[in-house]
Amino acid sequence: MDKVVVGAAILDGDGRLLAAQRAQPPELAGGWEFPGGKVDPGEDDRTALIRECKEELGVLVETGEQVGGDWPLADGYVLRIWLAAIVAGEPEAREHMGLRWLARDELYDVRWLPADLPVVRAVHDRLDEG
Repeated sequence: MDKVVVGAAILDGDGRLLAAQRAQPPELAGGWEFPGGKVDPGEDDRTALIRECKEELGVLVETGEQVGGDWPLADGYVLRIWLAAIVAGEPEAREHMGLRWLARDELYDVRWLPADLPVVRAVHDRLDEG
């Protein structure tokens, strides 16, 4: 069974995407990613995502539809991403070096981590559709 990491493609009312800059581990520090983290034993994906956004960003999110399926990561992990919206709180970089809201034409202005880049493309395509 794959080990699961969940991530949130958080969009605001203007269609901007929230990107988070990694602080750790050193080999990933400075790269940009979707906020989220590992699913704990006994936890479902969406519950884990809501918990991770509260811990990492200090916000309550509402999850929407999943973006794609399982995106492969290293060491037997898979990444599952959901569209999400903030329903309470203002995002703070509690565990990241920084946060940035990216408009559709700014999505590639940051250096995304390689595992997240295909998901960025999928989110970009969804924004083009909407």
